[in-house]
Amino acid sequence: MVIEKDLVIIGGGSAGLAAANAAYDSGVKSILIVEKGPFLGGILNQCIHNGFGLHEFKEELTGTEFFTRLTVESEKRGIEYRLNSFVTKIGEDKSVYYTNKEEGYVRVKAKAIIMSAGCYERNAGAIGIPGDRPAGVITAGQAQLYMNEYGYLVGKKVFILGSGDIGLIMARRMSLEGAKVLGVAEIMPYSNGLNRNIVQCLEDYGIPLYLHHTVSHVWGKSHLEKIEISEVNDALQPIKGTEQVFECDTLLLSIGLIPYNNLLNQLGLPTSRSRGAWVNEHMETKMDGVFSCGNVLHVHDLADNVVAEAKVAGKAAALYLQNKLPRHEELILVEPGDGVGYTVPCEIDLENAEEKIPVKFRVRKPTKECYITYTFNGEVIKKIYKQTIIPSEMEIDPIPKDLFKGEKSGKLVVSLTPKEVK
Repeated sequence: MVIEKDLVIIGGGSAGLAAANAAYDSGVKSILIVEKGPFLGGILNQCIHNGFGLHEFKEELTGTEFFTRLTVESEKRGIEYRLNSFVTKIGEDKSVYYTNKEEGYVRVKAKAIIMSAGCYERNAGAIGIPGDRPAGVITAGQAQLYMNEYGYLVGKKVFILGSGDIGLIMARRMSLEGAKVLGVAEIMPYSNGLNRNIVQCLEDYGIPLYLHHTVSHVWGKSHLEKIEISEVNDALQPIKGTEQVFECDTLLLSIGLIPYNNLLNQLGLPTSRSRGAWVNEHMETKMDGVFSCGNVLHVHDLADNVVAEAKVAGKAAALYLQNKLPRHEELILVEPGDGVGYTVPCEIDLENAEEKIPVKFRVRKPTKECYITYTFNGEVIKKIYKQTIIPSEMEIDPIPKDLFKGEKSGKLVVSLTPKEVK
C-alpha cells in the first residue's frame, strides 16, 4: 500500500502534536502523524501529576490535561493520524514505512518528515547491576505506566536507583498508594531531578536521598528479596565497608533517558553529544526536509519547552515545503565548551535565522558563582551571571542575531567561566 503526504510526523506525543498544529497553521494541510502507541499523547498519558502548561497555556495542568488540549487542537484542524503503527524505516527519498494490523505494510511518500519519537529508559542491563535477575527490577517509567494507566501497584517495599524526575515523582506516587519507599540512591554527588521534585516528592514524604551511592548487589530467586547499596568513590566504584542492605520487593530504575534515534541513525545522519540529531536553528537535520524535535533531539525538563521547540520544527517544515528554507554554505558552528554537556542547535544558518536565536544546553555538574560565556571566533560576545546552575534544568538563552556583526561563518562556543575574584 502506497500513500502520499506532504508532511509525515513520527511520534504523536506533545512534540508531534505541537509540530503538526504549527505546520498546519503555517499552510501545510496534508499531514500524517504515525504513533506506535494506542493513544496520542505519548508518555503524557501516564503523567497524572500537575506541573504542566504554565508557559504554553498560562495555567497549571496535569500531563493528561496538557496533551488533551493539544489533541483537541489537532482534531479541530482535521489532522490525520495512525495509532498502533510502528515505523520500520525512512528511505533516502523521504519515504516512511510503517506497519499496523489494519493496513499491513504501508509506504508513505513524504515531502518532509518531523522526527518526534521521544526517548527510552536505560535499564538494568545498561549498567550491569551485580547479583541475581529476579522479577521486581523495573524502570520508573514502566512502573508509572502500570500504576497510572492499568491500576497495578508494582510493589509495597520499594527502593529507587537514580534521582531522575520520573523516579522522584514515582516515589511520591507510590507513597500515596500506600507503598513504603525506603530511599533513593544517586551515584552522582548531586541530584539529577528538578529541585522542586526533590522537595515535593522526597523531603515532604520523609524519603531519604543517598547521594554518591549506587546499588551494588541484588538478591532474589523468582522475585526481588533485598538489595545492597554502597557509597562510591570519585571513579564511581563501590567503596568496601559502606554497604547497607534493604529488604524490598521492588527496585525502580531512574537512571537516564536516551533519544530514540534508530531511524535517523539508519540514514547515517550525524548526532550531537545529546545523542540526538545534529540540527540547525530550524531543527533541520543534515538531510534536507527532515527535522527533529522534542525528547528525541535532547531530553527536556518541561513539556512546555518541548512544545515550543516542536512549533519551530513545524513552522520550519512548512517553510521547506514552500521552498522558503534554502541551505547556505556559510554556517556558524555551535559547540559546548568547558562545563557544558551539549548545545542545541549545533549550527546556525544566519541567513535563515530569526532575529533572536534560542540556544539550549545543559551543564555537566552543579556550579555556583559563574558566567555563561558565549565566544564567537575567539571573542566574547555575551556573558550571563549565574549564582547557581544545575544539570537537571535546561538553559535556554536567546542570542541576538546582530551579535555576530554580519559574520555568516565561524564558531560559537558556550562555556562556563568562573566569576572574577577582585
